[in-house]
Amino acid sequence: MALRTGTYALGPELGSLLLRTSRSGVGRKVGHDLTIEVTRWSGEAAVDPSDPASLSVNVDAEVDSLRVREGIGGVKPLTDSDRAEIEKNAREKILHAGAHPLITFRSSGAQGTPESFTLTGELTIMGRTHPLTVRAGVADDRVRGRATVVQTQWGIKPYSALLGALKLADEVEVEFDLALPAAD
Repeated sequence: MALRTGTYALGPELGSLLLRTSRSGVGRKVGHDLTIEVTRWSGEAAVDPSDPASLSVNVDAEVDSLRVREGIGGVKPLTDSDRAEIEKNAREKILHAGAHPLITFRSSGAQGTPESFTLTGELTIMGRTHPLTVRAGVADDRVRGRATVVQTQWGIKPYSALLGALKLADEVEVEFDLALPAAD
């Protein structure tokens, strides 16, 4: 399936939107590197393969939909209770979902080819908006990409435990892997 000119609806039915965290601090052996899925999100992409610079993408992700899918490392495996506690902390203590229920990305520019492109835009987390660069490409009927979010740039204090000996690294990798959607 080739990428065609059109406006595409985006969402979890097409694939995944993941957050990948890592650990830092002297207690990092105790914690886990996490894969967190955004289970409720939507967006739209306006595409013209003959004019890659015209690519426009908007995405809204619901903070309450974060689900821990995997925890790698650590002294012991993650339990269901651990996952529930991590999700609650992320929603309530870190991202304040009650006051800021959505994380949004609005593109402002693009360059490259459909096979390898860069989107620039603005990411809004907890009411703070800063530039973000997304690197992506189309291959094998899929659109895959990633960006790095430095939490402290958005006023987020990375989670810590054990009196600060275990910390979430400031950088969180955002990844997406989507099937090419049908154009509207």
